[in-house]
Amino acid sequence: MTRAKQAFDDILHAALDLGGTITGEHGVGSLKRGFLPAQLGSETLRLHHTLKGALDPLGILNPGKLV
Repeated sequence: MTRAKQAFDDILHAALDLGGTITGEHGVGSLKRGFLPAQLGSETLRLHHTLKGALDPLGILNPGKLV
């Protein structure tokens, strides 16, 4: 399991290093959420949170998710 997690992390790092994305058709799941700041940067991630807060002030849409 440890080797599989390391391989997964290595693949995501390689994708970002090559200018790619970690997102897929359905967005970023819990396994990839730690890599989202590296892809978006802090300013864009903050913007995502601001937009989510404006559109979902009660936090009822997809609760417990990063964005």
